[in-house]
Amino acid sequence: MSAPDPRQQPRAFLEHLYRAAVHRALPLHNTAAFLPPPPRGRTIVLGAGKAGGAMAQAVEALWPPQAPLSGLVVTRYHHTPPRPAGLAQRIEVVEAAHPVPDAAGLQAAERILALAQGLTPQDLVLCLISGGGSALLTLPAEGLTLQDKQRINRELLESGANIAEMNCVRKHLSRIKGGRLAAACAPAKVVTLTISDVPGDDPSIIASGPTVPDASSCADALAILRRYGIEVPGPVLAQLEQGALETPKPGDAVFAGHEVHMIAKPQQSLEAAAAAARAAGIEAHILSDEMEGEAREVGKVHAALGRAVALRRQPFAAPCVILSGGETTVTVRKPPEGTPRGRGGRAGEFCLGLAQALQGQANVWALAADTDGIDGMEDNAGAFVAPDTLQRALAQGLKVDQFLQRNDAYGYFSALGDLVVTGPTHTNVNDFRALLVL
Repeated sequence: MSAPDPRQQPRAFLEHLYRAAVHRALPLHNTAAFLPPPPRGRTIVLGAGKAGGAMAQAVEALWPPQAPLSGLVVTRYHHTPPRPAGLAQRIEVVEAAHPVPDAAGLQAAERILALAQGLTPQDLVLCLISGGGSALLTLPAEGLTLQDKQRINRELLESGANIAEMNCVRKHLSRIKGGRLAAACAPAKVVTLTISDVPGDDPSIIASGPTVPDASSCADALAILRRYGIEVPGPVLAQLEQGALETPKPGDAVFAGHEVHMIAKPQQSLEAAAAAARAAGIEAHILSDEMEGEAREVGKVHAALGRAVALRRQPFAAPCVILSGGETTVTVRKPPEGTPRGRGGRAGEFCLGLAQALQGQANVWALAADTDGIDGMEDNAGAFVAPDTLQRALAQGLKVDQFLQRNDAYGYFSALGDLVVTGPTHTNVNDFRALLVL
């Protein structure tokens, strides 16, 4: 499909780039090259993540029809794609809550661990792992309840901890993450197909690495919990202090012969968006697919770059598109007295910080959205910023500073009609950000 004219339809053009990025990461386009041949024994498919349903369908479509195939994958509520006509279902897909786990996720994790039992060296376990799997695959360590895990998860999400820190804690408070699922599959061979949603594409961080070795320690998890003031029950705290909740480490024989394949990465999606921009005659520059930090502060940095290009044609010549990815964080602030709690996610908060710092700069437009189609816990993927964003907001009495104070990006951009709503995309390569400077 041809791109909208960026000079006439800047928002439609940026949404076109977003769709190009998402399309590049869809499982059906990326799975065939990494599938192993069917084994002599059974093939069991186990998996978790926001792309889980689409990954399962890709395997069903590509696996030889006569070869045995069964299994269970858990994905987020409403993230199972429509089944293509004529595609037989051989892998069960169930749904659970994200980002805070629920009883359905607990039940799914218990069933997945049970399916890993009793396998032989002739069997193959195909694990389909994508972002979101940490919350969806919840199996609390001994001494923890589901309610404990929900509270700890919620506090981690609101603390400003980065994804590596959050998943270090999650691994050590779980009976299935941090390589434990792979250990449960022994002596079967495990082949993991994963879609990266983390800076650096480290498979041990994606969904808390249920099938790969974990180099972090109980001491690391304990330090993170203390850094952010997050409490755990006394018996669990004692186990962490004693190292009793340690995960399987690199070099452990349990991982011998296993394979891990990264089938889609954030950089590939940014490159697809850049190619789409260039096809429309707009030069594109990729800053990085590994950007981290407070979302609003990352927004301010992007604003400074956008203004420099618009005003001085440095460091890039206009017209151009500036692309970035990664995983920012949001430290949820206590709202001012009498003010309702805000709504929104990383992409929206980035756009608030960006709009505030752009100061209505002419000829700069931007879109930030999560590639899974869900920004935080809301129904939007992200938001759109235009040169007149602040002006239109002030005309409605909306002050960007006040919305930042209560982390209410959703309320701000909803009032302007500038939420980007896509619905679930059935993949997840994390944050997508694009600035258009004309």
